[in-house]
Amino acid sequence: MADMTTVRAYAKNVDLPPRKVSLVASLVRGRSVADALVILQHTPKRSALSVQKAIESAQANAVNNHGLDGKTLQITTLSVTTGTRIKRFKPASRGRALPFQKKSSNILVEVSGDLKPKKAPVAKKKTPVAEVAEEEKK
Repeated sequence: MADMTTVRAYAKNVDLPPRKVSLVASLVRGRSVADALVILQHTPKRSALSVQKAIESAQANAVNNHGLDGKTLQITTLSVTTGTRIKRFKPASRGRALPFQKKSSNILVEVSGDLKPKKAPVAKKKTPVAEVAEEEKK
């Protein structure tokens, strides 16, 4: 078995309450990335799209930036924490204003997988022009 490397991706200030996002996150926690994406595509919750984007970002980071094999990726950590809260007021009867807070979430995804096997370097083929140039040098 090759090296196991862990790669992170954050989705910060997602405009959904962390309680609702964590319900969807618990569906895919600990699964392979491919399985998780299929599950999230068929989950009829609004927060499924945000979790799916975070997992796809972690997958892209792992494959493109760290050279991991996309087929071996597993979700090792999927945590949802509270983000910033925006304070707002709702009009009420008799000229009052009732306060409420718009909650947001931070989603942390860590995936781990095997490194891609290194390919052997390919020998460059000489073009006919390069061969003629070498012969002239001699």
